[in-house]
Amino acid sequence: MQSMTGCGSGRASREGWEVTADLKTVNHRFLDISLRLPRNLNFLEQVTRKKLSSGIKRGHVDVFLNVRNTEEGAQEVQMDLHLARGYMQAAKQIGEALESSQRLELRDLMALEGVVTLTEREMDQDIVQSLCGEALEEAIVQLTAMRAREGEHLREDLRVHLAAAAELRERILERAPLVVSEYKTKLEARLAQLGANGVDPQRLAQEVALMADRCAIDEELSRLESHLRQMNQYLGAEGEIGKKMDFLIQEMNREVNTIGSKAQDAEIAQRVVDLKSEIEKLREQIQNVE
Repeated sequence: MQSMTGCGSGRASREGWEVTADLKTVNHRFLDISLRLPRNLNFLEQVTRKKLSSGIKRGHVDVFLNVRNTEEGAQEVQMDLHLARGYMQAAKQIGEALESSQRLELRDLMALEGVVTLTEREMDQDIVQSLCGEALEEAIVQLTAMRAREGEHLREDLRVHLAAAAELRERILERAPLVVSEYKTKLEARLAQLGANGVDPQRLAQEVALMADRCAIDEELSRLESHLRQMNQYLGAEGEIGKKMDFLIQEMNREVNTIGSKAQDAEIAQRVVDLKSEIEKLREQIQNVE
């Protein structure tokens, strides 16, 4: 079992180029890759998405890529002296026209557009693309390891809530047969209190049978037990099980709601409330299972 929450980093360098990759994932119904690249790195998008799709099945993935030229002298400062002289001449003429003694300082001149430019060695796309793949592989390994660790914590927490849900189901199962017998006793006492002596036993039995049929929850409890057992089986499985578990939670909720609507008993109603609480805790945790 893997969580959909995690992070990982990778780095690869060769021939004066270095690529770093950082991944961060959170839960999502499908694989959703968020990748924003500067225009000069757009050629990395295809390899990035392909690599992530092969290593991650579900979750929202934020991808951060950085490419750096590590070769000494890779960057070069270039100056346009002709443009600089033009700026100086223009500043001088403006000063004379406005009768201003203020001069254009050197640091201000260098900040003007086009005077000083920083150039870098042309990027070798084949090398950078290969390094990107290597960095992503390392990041995915780290990410997968972290998601697996988080998945173990999820598994243990889910087991606790499943055990609590199973215990509540057992209590409802034990209580259910008593509801009908208590109803029969209360009905007989009520009739006696009203002085309705000599009531036809067959008519009384028929009324009790109708009530028993209305509040029968045996089938719902049986299906709920099956769902709980199947959920425990998923906890021991690997791979993409989050969607299957989410579907089971919906089925469990359906059975519990039916039990609550049919069982006309205060104690069972309280157990149903507790059971819904445990199922909701399960649902919240399952949203983060891959």
